Amino acid sequence: MSDANDARLADEPSSPEGGRAGTGNRHLVPERVSLSPVLEVSQRPNPLQRIRHLWQYRELLVNLTRKELKVKYKNSVLGFIWSLLNPLLYLVVFGIVFGVILGSQIHDYAIFMLSGLLAWNFFSASLGGGTAAIVGNASLVTKVWFPRETLVLASVGAALVHFFLQSLVLGAAMLVVGRAPSLHFLPALPLAMLDLLILASALAIALGAINVYLRDTQHLLELVLLAWFWVSAIVYPYWTIVAKLGASREWLASLNPFLPIAVTFQRVLYNPTKAEQSHVFKGNPVATNNYENAHRVIPDHPLSWFVSHLAVVGLGSLVLLYLSLVLFTRLEDNFAEEI
Repeated sequence: MSDANDARLADEPSSPEGGRAGTGNRHLVPERVSLSPVLEVSQRPNPLQRIRHLWQYRELLVNLTRKELKVKYKNSVLGFIWSLLNPLLYLVVFGIVFGVILGSQIHDYAIFMLSGLLAWNFFSASLGGGTAAIVGNASLVTKVWFPRETLVLASVGAALVHFFLQSLVLGAAMLVVGRAPSLHFLPALPLAMLDLLILASALAIALGAINVYLRDTQHLLELVLLAWFWVSAIVYPYWTIVAKLGASREWLASLNPFLPIAVTFQRVLYNPTKAEQSHVFKGNPVATNNYENAHRVIPDHPLSWFVSHLAVVGLGSLVLLYLSLVLFTRLEDNFAEEI
């Protein structure tokens, strides 16, 4: 019987990394062994096939996301409470520094800032975790076959959980100060969240693959994210950028794909009153370029403006996701050797 089993295992195809595709997959996800034949892997599945594989391995993605969350707070006394303390500290510190010390004219400045900062925290955490995901899980990559993108998307999933936890802090702060979200602009918020999720996933997948070969990627990313943060109108109003560009060149601001997302979060969640809109920056030199909206804290545009800009960002993010999967497919073959 032992000889028969050895013969059967010898006939089983091996994974690209040298492991037994049948045994490795059976141990990882028993019911999905047939989804990863060597022929399909050797032919380099196209992006649509990769997306189908991700859906078929969705249980694995959930388990890896759960693992990311458990590892982050392993042996921690407070656990997930740390996710709530981060935005709470931002509320207090930024509220005191900008609202009291620097005398910002934005009413409830901490709410304004955190409305955009929550989206940025998710975006930066997704890119940071996703970039290091393949290298950080070398033991899995070299032993068994599974869609490697799940490692990257697990980091995105963990960041998404933290995003929703941190949103509780913003919601509580809005209740305390008596600020309600805009119901009129609320339909744009799910679209902004979807754009944010696709954009973060696309960039994380590409950077995660590149980082296997060029480890400087994760260090360069920190500098890029720092610069990106300060050009995304999170700690200052969107119209500060537009005032410098001029009305005819406002479209240049939209070249930053994160900017329409951040502004949508601010428009819906911060939701300034008309009095607050007209009060901000009155008499400030920023508003002296004859652009009538230069003193607005939030773009004074209709809902269609937000939806149209988010639609463009969403379309571009989908194209970027497709290209990222193509890049990931081309670089995946030598992951085991490079790690």
